[in-house]
Amino acid sequence: MQAILEQQAKERIASVIARYFDRKAQNGRLFINLGVGIPTMVANYVTNPHIYIQAENGMLGVGCAAPEGQMDHDLINAGRTCITETPGCSYMDSAASFGMIRGGHVDTTVIGAFEVDQRGNIANWIIPNGKQLGVGGAMDLVTGAREVVIAMQHSSKNGKAKLVKQCSLPITGIGEADMVVSEYAVFVFESGKLVLKEIAPEISVDELRGITEAEFELSPDLHSM
Repeated sequence: MQAILEQQAKERIASVIARYFDRKAQNGRLFINLGVGIPTMVANYVTNPHIYIQAENGMLGVGCAAPEGQMDHDLINAGRTCITETPGCSYMDSAASFGMIRGGHVDTTVIGAFEVDQRGNIANWIIPNGKQLGVGGAMDLVTGAREVVIAMQHSSKNGKAKLVKQCSLPITGIGEADMVVSEYAVFVFESGKLVLKEIAPEISVDELRGITEAEFELSPDLHSM
């Protein structure tokens, strides 16, 4: 049951972010990068044909996850999930892919995080004494993309808040977060402050404050997710 609830939480996060991109792409083409984990699921919910998803391993035009029986194990995203292509899909080597990221040609990146603090600092690459290969492309993405969206569950597996007053883990980017989406809320950073823009229908603002260490303000147009 817990695994089902966790999967539902991840799907909600991905679908909320996808709807945000669908609206944003109404104003023109949008190039986005999806990191490992929950972010890769966003591709399953995007519907606007003007959205072009980049995978840092060298693909522009990533589609949804490949269905069972139609998987090509040479066609994967950065999270090694088998995926589909969209019309016009193109491929490049890793150097060109990171040149696109570092050159400022990615509009938005979606990445996961262990912690995000109320100043927009992001910690997403290592928990001390944990098994991690390194920071990977995350540091390039948070500095190279024009917008950084964090997709993460609201609390850790041990129930600890992930939106905190100050990050205690090694920092990936200082003040780089623009938006945080969890299964319970959508937050944005405005004028150096964390602002609640959307809230899940099953939770109250007081209940949300109870599971959020970071201090936040309410948007004048706060509405349900």
